[in-house]
Amino acid sequence: MSVLDNWDQWKDFLGDRLNQAQSEGMDQNVVSDVAYQVGEYLAQQVEPKNEQERVLAELWRVADEQEQHAIANMMVKLVKNEG
Repeated sequence: MSVLDNWDQWKDFLGDRLNQAQSEGMDQNVVSDVAYQVGEYLAQQVEPKNEQERVLAELWRVADEQEQHAIANMMVKLVKNEG
């Protein structure tokens, strides 16, 4: 099963990667940029697997670049606050 199949598993996966990046000294600006790149890749290459991902994909699709960066940053905050 892919981490994309389950919303909670996806958030846990992102949280683990965030913790790993921060423990290796990755700057917050770099984390933000990587989160945006991941969001862009997912929006263009990966079919949403659950309702939450469908909502994010639709929001991403209608957002301009600045709004997409905000969405990516909110996902980082979400997994950071839950971890």
